[in-house]
Formats: sequence, C-alpha cells, structure tokens
Amino acid sequence: MTEKRHRFPPDIISYAVWLYYRFNLSHRDIEDLLAERGITVSRETIRLWCIKFGALYARRLQRKHRGFGDTFYIDEVFIKINGKQHYPWRAVDQDGEVVDVYLQTKRDGAAAKRFFKRLLRSHGGEPRKIVTDKLRSYGVAQRELIPETIHSTKQYENNRAEQSHEATRVRERGMRRFKSVGQAQRFLGAHAAVFNLFNLGRHLVRAEHYRSLRTGAFAEWSRVVA
Repeated sequence: MTEKRHRFPPDIISYAVWLYYRFNLSHRDIEDLLAERGITVSRETIRLWCIKFGALYARRLQRKHRGFGDTFYIDEVFIKINGKQHYPWRAVDQDGEVVDVYLQTKRDGAAAKRFFKRLLRSHGGEPRKIVTDKLRSYGVAQRELIPETIHSTKQYENNRAEQSHEATRVRERGMRRFKSVGQAQRFLGAHAAVFNLFNLGRHLVRAEHYRSLRTGAFAEWSRVVA
C-alpha cells in the first residue's frame, strides 16, 4: 500500500523523513542511504516528503505528547533569512523538551506576549516558573499574562534554553541557512517534535533502561506514521 498519490510505500517515506529530522543529514545524504538499500529516489522527492509529511507527523506527535513540566526556560537567538534578521523564540522545560519554537522579526514586548500566548496554549495552563535572561520584554509579558508565575533571571540559570538552540544551529549551518521564514518555521516545528520523542536522557539512565525507552519511542513513531 502506498501513501495517496505517492508511488513509494509509507515505510520508505516515513524512514526518509525520520532520518532528516532525527540526524544532521541533507536530502542528498538520505538519497545515498536509500540508494544503498536499492531504493532509487531523487533528493527533490525527499525534500517534498519532508515538507509534507514532516508537518503531518509533527502535528500527530504534538497531539500525543504526554505533557511538559512546570518550569520553562526561554531564550531567543537571531538568524538571518534573505539578509533580514529574525528571532527564533524557544522554550524548553526542565527535562529539556521543546515546548515551542516561534520565529518572529522582533524581540520587543509585543513579540514576547505573542510567544507567551502560544506557550500557554501549548501547555494548557500557566507554568509554575519561567527562567529567562534579563531582556526586558520577558518581564513585560510575564507581568501582563502570567503574573502569578515565578520569574527568574539569575545568571547561568538559563543555560538549558541557550544550549537547546545548538541542535538547530548545527542544522542551519548544514542547510546553508534557511531560505525563507516559512521553511524555517516548518523545519523548527517538525525538528522539535521528533527531538522530543527521542529525548531519552541517555546519560541519565542505565543502558538497559535506555534501550527500553528507545524501543518505546520507535513504537510511538510507528503509530504516528501509520
């Protein structure tokens, strides 16, 4: 059985999409990996699969997500898209899971409030605590939208959010920068969903437990792409 209007079976399509969002691989790399298995498919086809099915799988993963913690670490960095500066706003919880990534053109109070409103929808309620740097925009959004939430700006406490940007920074360099805002937002959203599924804390658990968690993650992926 093939995906509707696609001549390749779903397991090949989902495998290619998984490779792209799980590892630092280009479409050309995945084309070669599939060719080694006797599957001839162009990198342009793989690119289209990743756009279409990456978003679909990400939505399914988000619906099935077990929920986030009660502490959000929030940070923003800058990237250039077509010569214009943009800011990916990112929030992760205390377990390192990505709550949301949202690309905006500004980092003022209005931008912070838009991002906080997205977070509240994703989380389904107010977090107990947020940790940010000393950018004033965060204080504006916190006072207006979640005044009961603890807001910490202690030095070094927000390293978790800053480090969370590194994975997508690596991918951005490998892709030779994002080509458009739409492409960047699609990629960041799908990448975050796949990252969360396989964020298993390998350094925190015994090997046997890790293998069990990994088996569960693969099973969940199979259900999502079915």
